Amino acid sequence: MAQALIESTALDDLSGRIAGDVIPPGEPGYDEIRVGYNAMIDKRPALIVRPAGVADVIAAVRFARERGLPIAIRGGAHSVAGTSTGDDALLLDLARLKGVRVDPAARTARAAGGVQWGEFDRETQAFGLMTPGGRVTTTGVGGFTLGGGYAWFSPKYGLTCDNLVSADVVTADGRFVTASADENTDLFWALKGGGGNFGVVTSFEFRLHELGPMIYGGLLGYRIEQAPELIRFWRDFADAAPEELATATSLLTAPPEEFVPADVQGTTAFGIIAAWAGDPAEGEVALRPLLEHAEPAFNLMGELPYVGFQAMLDPFTPPGLLNYWKGLHLKGLPDEAIDTYVSNAPQGFPPTTQAIIFRHGGAVARVAPDESAFRNREAAYMFHPIGAWADPADTERALEWVFGAAEAMEPYTTGAVYLNFMTDNEGLDVGTGYDAEALRRLTAVKDEWDPDNVFRFNHNIKPSGSE
Repeated sequence: MAQALIESTALDDLSGRIAGDVIPPGEPGYDEIRVGYNAMIDKRPALIVRPAGVADVIAAVRFARERGLPIAIRGGAHSVAGTSTGDDALLLDLARLKGVRVDPAARTARAAGGVQWGEFDRETQAFGLMTPGGRVTTTGVGGFTLGGGYAWFSPKYGLTCDNLVSADVVTADGRFVTASADENTDLFWALKGGGGNFGVVTSFEFRLHELGPMIYGGLLGYRIEQAPELIRFWRDFADAAPEELATATSLLTAPPEEFVPADVQGTTAFGIIAAWAGDPAEGEVALRPLLEHAEPAFNLMGELPYVGFQAMLDPFTPPGLLNYWKGLHLKGLPDEAIDTYVSNAPQGFPPTTQAIIFRHGGAVARVAPDESAFRNREAAYMFHPIGAWADPADTERALEWVFGAAEAMEPYTTGAVYLNFMTDNEGLDVGTGYDAEALRRLTAVKDEWDPDNVFRFNHNIKPSGSE
């Protein structure tokens, strides 16, 4: 696509009105900043603006509207689908919008639009408080929340969007508004699962819960031949457990780490991740059946900081790899699904490529449809194949594995997807993330707040009447 040109006098004028950074193509930093998390995405925005505050966001939005430029919004830059950038767009990179303010008495925290979850957790854990958030510390608070936000402790505390108290938003016409249960309620409903379709959220206010600074949890690793029986045990254990249990299982190539036995390194193996939302001593007792049922190849389970558990997957998610993911809700996890899952384990890929099944349910399923745009809450499990590789020569093989594993698991899916995990943005039917009523209502909110589809670089809710 041809890159849009912006006259130099207009750029000079914008630079004079913005305290942050204005970076056109060819300027230092442009190529470094335009590149996101997923190396499969190669977009060239017409202009990058890194606002230093809300006034900069307003000025940038008005500038884009005056010139007919669509706007892409980047929070943590983790968007695997590349929706946080776009060709010929004005890219609003919120990396400079930092800051987290915790009110321990009210048990709320306000985070600026460019905050990442590791930064948020660091501040809230100073008070032994948390909001269920990203499973990787470099995940952006913004995109994760707006897309729903399945977190480790969602079975106990709900999705991230369920804990949203209010949001400050710069709208498509450059106005600043607040959305909450009492103000701009239609917009507030849509922000809780409707993605970045409706404006630039410059700050999020969250409800906090007591958890940490120490919890009980970690990782158990096993040889692949143990998988069919032990994953069945894990399923039965998780299904019978209280909502305090946070857990998932993963099939992967065992990494060449010291804690992994030499004969397991480099082989296809599987792990169980588990943690307890409560007192660590209670967690040790509650998770003991997992430890005692079968001898693990390695055991990284114990008392650890909440922020340490939150960072556990960080080594498997470095930026700059080629990525292709899916997130498919499961109707259940019968024995046949487990056998299919194990038989489609990734073979001969780096440890960054994994087939994960998350256990959800609990508090997630108890939210009424009129409380948020997010749907498909009844699914207790999610299948999440992650293709992540470094060598472009492996692309065809990696994509074949992702699509093949997803196709094999299709009989056990609900037919609905978790949009935050879906790589294929342009070819994706956004309706697979919502039911018909939610999509109708989201379209009505889009018509009100962004009728020209200025914010289109997302899992796009198109205005009614648009092509």
